[in-house]
Amino acid sequence: MSLSDPTLTAIPVDAGQGGLPATRAVVDLAAVARNLGRLRARLAPTTRVVGVVKAGGYGHGLVAVARRLEAAGVDGLGVAVVEEAAALRGAGVTTPILVLSPGYEAAAAVVVELALEVVVSDLAELAPLEAAARRAGRPVGIHLKVDTGMGRLGLDAPHLETALARLHHAPYLRLAGVMSHLACADEEGAFTGEQIDAFATLRPRLAAAGFGAIPLHLANTAGVVHFPAAHFDMVRPGLGLYGYGAVDLEPVLTLETRVVRVRHLAAGATVGYGRTFRCGRPTRMGVVRIGYGDGLPRALSNRGCLLVAGRRCPIIGRVNMDLTCIDLTDAPAAAVGSVAVVIGRQGGERITADEVAAQTGTIAYEVLCSIGPRVARVYGGGE
Repeated sequence: MSLSDPTLTAIPVDAGQGGLPATRAVVDLAAVARNLGRLRARLAPTTRVVGVVKAGGYGHGLVAVARRLEAAGVDGLGVAVVEEAAALRGAGVTTPILVLSPGYEAAAAVVVELALEVVVSDLAELAPLEAAARRAGRPVGIHLKVDTGMGRLGLDAPHLETALARLHHAPYLRLAGVMSHLACADEEGAFTGEQIDAFATLRPRLAAAGFGAIPLHLANTAGVVHFPAAHFDMVRPGLGLYGYGAVDLEPVLTLETRVVRVRHLAAGATVGYGRTFRCGRPTRMGVVRIGYGDGLPRALSNRGCLLVAGRRCPIIGRVNMDLTCIDLTDAPAAAVGSVAVVIGRQGGERITADEVAAQTGTIAYEVLCSIGPRVARVYGGGE
């Protein structure tokens, strides 16, 4: 088990807690590999998988997750920005890396030097890439993004031939893929079907332009799980690798902290900023060392729960930046030093990122990505 990931900020280890930080995210890297396997089982044997590790591996740790996926045989890794890719190359990751978001033009020389591939959603992005590749004497791989309904980025479909004609006369630009992005594969089947159909029409157009062997990729996790027709030649799962998006996937991360104080409050006493909670009974209150500065949503104030001593213990009062109060009255075994689980299992109880998201009006992606850098990541199950 390791506490190190060079992309995360180290924090002091608390004395008296067995050498482990009071607040930590325990990441099961073996579960990442198993989730990759379960997603692959849904695909044709020839379909490639680009594992998306952007945003610090969805809060789990960029380098640690990428290394485990590489060891498990993933075909490629997806990041948002060149800086993430550079961190992976600096950590010795050699798997192909695809930079998914725009804004890399100023770093075109780095893209070429690190042998990255990039998504091109506007033809203006080609010139700096081409110039950097020509100076280096080797081509750069690009993936043309075509908008099929997301409405955010991408070439309008009628302009595909213009882009392909441009590439025919650009020996330092290598077309490595053509892609699009599903807008609502986890919410709406009809529109997703329209996107799949629109994307499928690109293949004969590519062939007619002399690019018939170029791989197509469209599916995210929801596309992999719910829409086999969206698999095409390659898929880009993100959330599924971390255990969300299908019932057979394993949540990878446990977020936990410890009880640092226990107090006894009289009925009628109030708790915290704004005095938003009033004790309706004599209350055994615990203070845990986690707050919104660590990624515990403030929207859980007076509504969420943590697991302590195998019991669901309600959050009382407002979630603070560094500390949160919980009701331990119905958890008599809880004491100073007890583990309090924010996301994960304890005894027969379980809290998932999906549950936290539902309570706070957001999505599991945001819950996981919001876990802050001062929360130590503790890794197990690596190779």
